Amino acid sequence: MSVTGRIAWAQPPQAVLFDLDGTLADTAGDLGGALNRLRADRGLAPLPLSTLRPYASAGARGLIGIGLDIHPGHPEFDDLRAAFLVHYDVCLAETTALFEGVAELLDALEAQGLKWGVVTNKPHRFTVPVLRGLGLLERSGTNISGDTTAHAKPHPLPLLTGAAELGVPPASVLYVGDDLRDIQAAQAAGMPSAAAGWGYIGHNGEIASWGADVITAQPLDVLSVLR
Repeated sequence: MSVTGRIAWAQPPQAVLFDLDGTLADTAGDLGGALNRLRADRGLAPLPLSTLRPYASAGARGLIGIGLDIHPGHPEFDDLRAAFLVHYDVCLAETTALFEGVAELLDALEAQGLKWGVVTNKPHRFTVPVLRGLGLLERSGTNISGDTTAHAKPHPLPLLTGAAELGVPPASVLYVGDDLRDIQAAQAAGMPSAAAGWGYIGHNGEIASWGADVITAQPLDVLSVLR
């Protein structure tokens, strides 16, 4: 196992909240497929998954940016985002699977009596079928989507809402994510944070620059952070 950094827990850890895309589940194939369908609509050839994968955690914003060089604020962006989501709705469960080690991690958390849940920026209408397909919907103690609260990450409200639904104070919750926004949200919420080094890293600077309390190389490393 490999963990960089250390958490000095102010309160004993009671729960773990996870980002979804790039942290619990490898969804890059289906998200990239939606982007390539969008490119096909415009008469463009598909891009390889290796090009799209680092941007998957940024969702439509990141994938449309790398795939079409169109970003929020561009007059076409909102329409393209809507079209992207229509395509994703069709293919969201074709290749998505848990990352290696995640199933064992969740089993271990439950065996230790620790609560866990999901806080993602993915819209609710996609979060639910993805979690159901992964067999996690009924197991997760809370599922907060990007449109569940008035703000999405990096705002702290989704994380604070997840902790409240689990019935635990933020300081006793570890938030695990593979995007800079995840770490920013955890810091704003007063939650210890772990950067998921196995995720879709590479589109928003070096992971060591994010300011996470720890960097974990693989899912099972999370267990050592909680000790």
